Amino acid sequence: MEVSASSAASSGQLVVVATPLGNLGDISRRALELLASADVVYCEDTRHSSTLFSAHGIAVNRRLRALHEHNEASLCAEIVERVRDGQVVVLISDAGTPGISDPGSRVVAAVAEAGLVVTTAPGPAAVIAALTISGLATDRFVMDGFVPRKAGERDLLYARWAREERTIVFYESPQRLAGTLDELAARFPERRVAVAREITKLHEEVIRGTLERVASLIAQREVLGEIVVVLEGAPEAPAVGDEMVRAALAEQLAGGASVRDAVSFVADSLGVAHRGVYQLALALRAEGS
Repeated sequence: MEVSASSAASSGQLVVVATPLGNLGDISRRALELLASADVVYCEDTRHSSTLFSAHGIAVNRRLRALHEHNEASLCAEIVERVRDGQVVVLISDAGTPGISDPGSRVVAAVAEAGLVVTTAPGPAAVIAALTISGLATDRFVMDGFVPRKAGERDLLYARWAREERTIVFYESPQRLAGTLDELAARFPERRVAVAREITKLHEEVIRGTLERVASLIAQREVLGEIVVVLEGAPEAPAVGDEMVRAALAEQLAGGASVRDAVSFVADSLGVAHRGVYQLALALRAEGS
């Protein structure tokens, strides 16, 4: 690992510390030691984090500072200076690991770009917790954050998921869950899904089944709490050969599409490179001339 002169000369560091998703016992001994000894702790909600400190007998001593989505950018310079001055700065979120659909990534980038030390006390993360209890494939997965609110953006996302062979993990709010599952069930009714809510908390629940079945179950009940959805990836696509591409191009061109439109449609629908499709389209046009 390359360490700059400024970081080597300073004992300061930024430590990204994971905190419990719900059960306050799910925190490492090292994380507790860091919370107790840090010069300052940046957190999403000082009241929420005070509860964690109190539960483990750690004195706050006015060390908590609020860092959330609205002020993260403005606090980066302040945190960089603290680390440069030799302070141990801890970054936590309300639950889980900072930066994973929570504030934190901007601060980490700023401190790293300044050539200072960024390290971690790893632990709970809702995306990993849900994935491991989903019953779906865990060897390859993608995390897509929260589903967009705008219909057009969701359509683009779902189009991408239609070809995504890895397991897909995303977050959703209780109010929007039923609608999102209905939209997905209309597109991929037989894909398996696991809806995990309130992980590690008193009312933890995982609902598993096909999208069609789970969407139907969710539509009939009230769902509360923090929710993570794990969706089975698309079936492995058959290899796309030149003959399949040529046939698709010929169909588009015969229907009156321009070469540009035919190439774009075929490349996107078959998931192949535009450049290769364009070369085949030129060859087809030359053959027909």
